[in-house]
Amino acid sequence: MSQTRKKTSSEGETKPQTSIVNKFLRGSNAESRKEDNDLKTTDSQPSDWIQKTATSETAKPLSSEMEWRSSMEKNEHFLQKLGKKAVNKCLDLNNCGLTTADMKEMGEALEMIPELEELNLSWNSKVGGNLPLILQKFQKGSKIQMIELVDCSLTSEDGTFLGQLLPMLQSLEVLDLSINRDIVGSLNSIAQGLKSTSNLKVLKLHSCGLSQKSVKILDAAFRYLGELRKLDLSCNKDLGGGFEDSPAQLVMLKHLQVLDLHQCSLTADDVMSLTQVIPLLSNLQELDLSANKKMGSSSENLLSRLRFLPALKSLVINNCALESETFTALAEASVHLSALEVFNLSWNKCVGGNLKLLLETLKLSMSLQVLRLSSCSLVTEDVALLASVIQTGHLAKLQKLDLSYNDSICDAGWTTFCQNVRFLKELIELDISLRPSNFRDCGQWFRHLLYAVTKLPQITEIGMKRWILPASQEEELECFDQDKKRSIHFDHGGFQ
Repeated sequence: MSQTRKKTSSEGETKPQTSIVNKFLRGSNAESRKEDNDLKTTDSQPSDWIQKTATSETAKPLSSEMEWRSSMEKNEHFLQKLGKKAVNKCLDLNNCGLTTADMKEMGEALEMIPELEELNLSWNSKVGGNLPLILQKFQKGSKIQMIELVDCSLTSEDGTFLGQLLPMLQSLEVLDLSINRDIVGSLNSIAQGLKSTSNLKVLKLHSCGLSQKSVKILDAAFRYLGELRKLDLSCNKDLGGGFEDSPAQLVMLKHLQVLDLHQCSLTADDVMSLTQVIPLLSNLQELDLSANKKMGSSSENLLSRLRFLPALKSLVINNCALESETFTALAEASVHLSALEVFNLSWNKCVGGNLKLLLETLKLSMSLQVLRLSSCSLVTEDVALLASVIQTGHLAKLQKLDLSYNDSICDAGWTTFCQNVRFLKELIELDISLRPSNFRDCGQWFRHLLYAVTKLPQITEIGMKRWILPASQEEELECFDQDKKRSIHFDHGGFQ
């Protein structure tokens, strides 16, 4: 009821300015017409068009001009108040602490930016319940290409309005509604609207309270989104089971490059259905299936078929409770992923003692830049194998290496690793921190690490939390800090 009153009030207040706004929206065309009008009047060549124009616009030309200038000044003042500058194509007001009173001004400000292509109102909770007031002036022919409304406390009514608005936004390429859990009640309206956004390239619905039913609703829209490049449905914990019967239209996303399904409580039946679809997305470059623990015993076929994704650059499958058979299938498939740049296997305990299964992958991964093996129960033999791969010139492009929370590696293993890490010339970040509950003395390997750092021109961050440095090694680190010519942060959280 209150929303209806707000909208009616807003429309009533802005109605007297309609002709002025339309004149402004015409931009240079309006100016051109005005010049033509002046020329024809000067030449004493009146026409029907000029007479009509005179009747409707010349009654109070000075007043109209003054009102237009006043509107522009108000909009500039509004943006200045938020610490923003007037823009033609991009307006970023994320996390600006917008108030309820700002909402009407926002709608008027947007009306004065006809060339607007990008709008970001994320992290402003007062947007929720006021979306129609803000976006009601968007109309067919709008040039808007990107709308970001992350964590805006959007209501179900906002979602319904947005669903009705989407068909008018034919240029829309990016829509991010993440962290708005109440829009799930109007998902039918949003999905219906999405069917008319054929140019959409990015759709993000991260943490929107999506359910099994939601997957079926969205699935019906996928067939109309042939240009979609990125789909993010992550952190929707009630979504599990939704793919069991309806992943069919997902395969229609032929151009999909990024698919994020992490922390979606995927079931064994979901995985079985996705096994029939994901390997057919031949343009897929990034796949995130992490934090779906039921994958551990049911994803052997899916992981095996990843070999059919030659363009895959990022594979994030951490914390999936992988078992021996599923890890073996993944290892065999990963040999065929020559474009891989990011490989995250953290928190899969089965990797420990079995890193040898990835030996060929590590040797052939010429593009690998990020390797994360945190909390994988790695043993000394695993890091010795890794050191051997590094020593022979492989992993030359590696920039980030995470070996943290692998407390079973003995000092001899760390020594071997630190003696060879100097060959990773492009390494930027290295993490060998211990678990929060564990503290250990640094062995003689720390000196090898300090020496290696002098040979690593790009290194900036070394994680060593909970390693205990004896006094002699603390002195060595202090001397290194004083002598070094580059800024390198040893993140130790306070050596004990």
